[in-house]
Amino acid sequence: MRDDGLIALVDQFYSTDNGRIANGVLVASYAAFGVAGHQWYAMISAVVMFVLLWAWARALFRCMEWRVPRGIPLFSAAMLLAVFCFGSVNTYKTFFWPASSVSHTFPPVLAAAATIPVLLATSRRGKVAATASGFVLGLVMGTLSEETSVVALSLLAPALLLSRRLFSAVRLTFVRTWCAAAAAGILVGTAVLLTSPGSRNRRTRHHADSMFAPESLLASMRGYADILSILATNWQYLWVIAVGVLIGILARGADGHIPRPDRRTRLLLVSGAAAFLFSGYVCTVITRPAFGPSVSTSNRLWNDYLFLLLLLFTSAGGLLGNLIARQYRRHMKRVAIGAALVCVILTAVLATSLRTLETDMRVRAEAWDSQDHLLREEARAGATVLPYTPLVVSKMSEPFGNNGKRPWPASCVATYYRVEKITDGRMPPN
Repeated sequence: MRDDGLIALVDQFYSTDNGRIANGVLVASYAAFGVAGHQWYAMISAVVMFVLLWAWARALFRCMEWRVPRGIPLFSAAMLLAVFCFGSVNTYKTFFWPASSVSHTFPPVLAAAATIPVLLATSRRGKVAATASGFVLGLVMGTLSEETSVVALSLLAPALLLSRRLFSAVRLTFVRTWCAAAAAGILVGTAVLLTSPGSRNRRTRHHADSMFAPESLLASMRGYADILSILATNWQYLWVIAVGVLIGILARGADGHIPRPDRRTRLLLVSGAAAFLFSGYVCTVITRPAFGPSVSTSNRLWNDYLFLLLLLFTSAGGLLGNLIARQYRRHMKRVAIGAALVCVILTAVLATSLRTLETDMRVRAEAWDSQDHLLREEARAGATVLPYTPLVVSKMSEPFGNNGKRPWPASCVATYYRVEKITDGRMPPN
């Protein structure tokens, strides 16, 4: 895509669609390559997210002065990303669909990686650079994903309020400054987004002012309760506890001894759990105007706070592994082997579950290519009305779905092929 195409797409996001400038830049990065960009996005984004999580895990262990076997940061990042992307109740929308991944899957990983500079900074110059990067990345986050911004602010607020109890006196001022800078960046970015013409159009289109009505808040609470029920019964998410157990058993302090958690550990877990519950509900409130009752079944909307839940499960597993290492030293090896086997089994289960999706995607891709070729030929021949046969995969919206109650997919397809309209190819011609 040429520079003018990039600017046009970003301007469309800002002025018409939703106001998300950074989101528009990322969309343009794969839309520039057409169908190939959509096809390759998943693999490229997976590599980027994996590298970010690996670097984040290494920085976190270094900041905590923990010694772990060399492969543990890589292994932990891989398992966490695998569960996050492939343990979903709808993997296609979570990982393979670029529009969803850009808005709800990539942002929480980026938010975690944004803490790498603050974890590694030790010199004065490094702290200044980390603070500046916190503001800039916060600004990007505010124009990338409203939901991830809510989660990040829900974590930054208690970090500031409880900073004296959570951080050492040596780093207290720096951590407070960084948290304030990151929060300021998010708020400025969110202000830019919310005051944009695109965001105003979106709010008007979905009657977003009604989200704060008592009945809407109550409906959001019921929807969020349904979401929590689904998350609690999706057993793949719980298995990241095994990753934490493995870390807790193998981790050693700088002196070579098993580290002993203090009251800050419990405070971090409690505040993290509170941030998860609060941000999840707020995210449900702000997305309900657009999605209505389906907010409790549109799983891609959960990822912004689901990632935090997986981190909490991993942390809880780490505490359990640390307890086993301190109290049951004779059984450490067996538990570590068991935790590793659980991770291997989980990987096998996830891989097996993807085989069906792979087949569905391949069949749909072949059918789409065939239909695409025919539609383009007819459009070039001068046709203004084209018959289109819906090709549904993983509950994706297709033209004429839901008894035709959603007309926008059909208009999008017509725009794509530059014709006046499309008709349902499953219906016999008049």
